Amino acid sequence: MRLAGFFVFAVAVILLPILFPDDYFVTVVGIAAGLHVILAVGLNLLMGYAGQISLGHAAFFGMGGYASAILTTRFDWPGWLALLAGLLVAGTIAWLLARPILRLRGHYLAMATLGFGIIIHVVMVQATEWTGGPDGLGGIPPLNLLGWTVDSDQQWYWVIAAAMLLIIWLSLNIVDSRIGRALRAVRGSELAAQMIGIDTARTKTQVFVVSALFAAFAGSLFAHQQAFVSPDSFSLMISVELVTMVVLGGMASTFGAACGAIALTLLHEGLVVFEDYEMIIHGGLLMA
Repeated sequence: MRLAGFFVFAVAVILLPILFPDDYFVTVVGIAAGLHVILAVGLNLLMGYAGQISLGHAAFFGMGGYASAILTTRFDWPGWLALLAGLLVAGTIAWLLARPILRLRGHYLAMATLGFGIIIHVVMVQATEWTGGPDGLGGIPPLNLLGWTVDSDQQWYWVIAAAMLLIIWLSLNIVDSRIGRALRAVRGSELAAQMIGIDTARTKTQVFVVSALFAAFAGSLFAHQQAFVSPDSFSLMISVELVTMVVLGGMASTFGAACGAIALTLLHEGLVVFEDYEMIIHGGLLMA
């Protein structure tokens, strides 16, 4: 069933630009939706399957973005190496943070992750020498993959589509693995999970790190695709949007999270004239 769903999803992603080859809207919105799918699928592993809420997920998104931006513009690192460095930074910080923060539950965990997201955002704003401060950091070079420079929207669509399908495939495999079964047990009851021999602290740490790695991966791709990053790209509002995507698509469903991400991206584009009321709209979706 999961394989069939993945196949249908992949075919739709491949056919879209073929059926609409010159449609700027399809290409650009497809890129944004693909990045959101990567973020939402990762957060869904943490929230939907493990039952651990995070209101600071945009922080890891920003770590990947700024790592690529800083290393390529200030140190002339190749894009692929900067991407790996971003994953290493985000993964390490997530691992260090997970043990203490995931001891909390419910509202306390939500507030702790919110605080973490705010701290990272403040660093992005205040560390002007490295991040460019509120004005952001530009001049990020195009991503070069084995001699192929990705420098057009059409090329970026295919790169991000491939990355998105890879993340979905990885997520499906995690869910069907021993770790996935442990995650569902933790979500149901941590005490019961411990009684049947599951190391709940280790399991929650693992999924927190994986979720952070997915977000950092999306952040690095975002930085190279936009050629510019700023703190506004990784704000609290982004974290709220990601939670909305997961809830909208249905918790504990990989394809649900993907569909929620696509739906909210399309809604965002359609309601761009009402951007001043964006937080209200997201709040309404969460309550619904």
